Amino acid sequence: MSPSRCPCLSGLTYDDCCGRLHAGTATAQTAEQLMRSRFSAFAVGDPAYLLSTWHRSTRPARLELDQDRRWYRLDILATRGGGPFETTGVVEFEAFYRAPTGNGSQHEVSRFVRESGTWFYVDA
Repeated sequence: MSPSRCPCLSGLTYDDCCGRLHAGTATAQTAEQLMRSRFSAFAVGDPAYLLSTWHRSTRPARLELDQDRRWYRLDILATRGGGPFETTGVVEFEAFYRAPTGNGSQHEVSRFVRESGTWFYVDA
């Protein structure tokens, strides 16, 4: 069996890309990498990872994913800041899904912050 492609469409396998972040064996080095890993967490159904990477100031107490929504494509449209030596970043993206009610997409401009070397999603 061949390794599966990462849902974030980086071109790497899931295990070599976002899977390492989800497993806790690596951390995001940039805001865009965190955004990609969060998209992949939606795609593979990992709400624990989403909560752990959500900044404490805006994190909900719990998160339930819509089991009928299948995320299949992520387009990064723009980034501002968010590099390995910065403390804030913005990632604009469009994420595409399939659902019983039809296909759709979500366009968002997300803010990220890095604290003590760890990137967190703040809000959109």
